[in-house]
This record gives sequence, C-alpha cells and structure tokens, in this order.
Amino acid sequence: MIVVTTENVTGHRTVRMLGQCFGVVVRSRGLGGNLVASLRSIVGGEIHEYTQMLEEARRHALDRLVHNATSMGANAILMMRFDSAEIGQTMSEIVAYGTAAVIEPAP
Repeated sequence: MIVVTTENVTGHRTVRMLGQCFGVVVRSRGLGGNLVASLRSIVGGEIHEYTQMLEEARRHALDRLVHNATSMGANAILMMRFDSAEIGQTMSEIVAYGTAAVIEPAP
C-alpha cells in the first residue's frame, strides 16, 4: 500500500478514486501513567509517557487506515493526514485519514 500526503504519486496515474478512508484510535494512560506525567509536568520538559502513547496511537491509526483502504479495494492512499483531539481529560483520539485510490504506473 502506497501512502502519500500528496494528491498524486510520482510516476503513477490515478485510475479510480474510491472515497474517504480512515483509522481511529482512542487511548488513555492508566492511573500510574497519569500520575507520573502530572509530576513531570510540574518540572517541565517532554513527558515521555505521553509521547510514547501518541506515537503508538499514530502507528495503530495508520495500520487501521491501511486496513480500511485495502478492504475498499485500494492500492494507495492519497492526501493522508493525522488529526487528534482530547476526549475528557484522560483520553486522546488519533485519526489517520485520506482518499482511497487505485493507481497504476504511468505509461
């Protein structure tokens, strides 16, 4: 699966657009992780517990995006983007989205 943040893939032509596809992940740190992160936020600097959680959530959202596009019959995802939001004070939502497409090498 080719995943790009652009409208086109160099050296390929778009045969068919299949529509929007996405992958969603909602994550929450456990009580211990939130406690450690709260203590670190007092001192300042990077909060490694949240950084790791968000990196993993992005990877899972991307995996789900690829699975969704594959089930639609796509071999590429164009204009891929990430978005995120907080749900309450303890959860984060990560969304990977783009346009599922069928592409082929240009003649």
